[in-house]
Amino acid sequence: MVRIRLARHGRKNRPFYHVVAADSRFPRDGRFIEKLGKYDPGHHPSLVDLNVERIQHWYGSGAQLSHQVKVILEKHKVALKRFHTHKNPVTPVISSS
Repeated sequence: MVRIRLARHGRKNRPFYHVVAADSRFPRDGRFIEKLGKYDPGHHPSLVDLNVERIQHWYGSGAQLSHQVKVILEKHKVALKRFHTHKNPVTPVISSS
């Protein structure tokens, strides 16, 4: 399952985070699929740089948001919506011979 979450970077006691799309089985700071933005809580106000178009793409494709990413998106008034793609069911063709 793909999750949109924070990956910690920076030195000791001075963290900053990358917002990433990663498989939920990958380590927090390890492998990821795509980098979607940056979050630096060390500045006042916090610096946030997000690629909203790509976040919408991943969220619409079924990715789940971590709690902290959800809080950041709500704080910056980013509205996301799921894409509901329902494929038409295939009806069997019965030939009468």
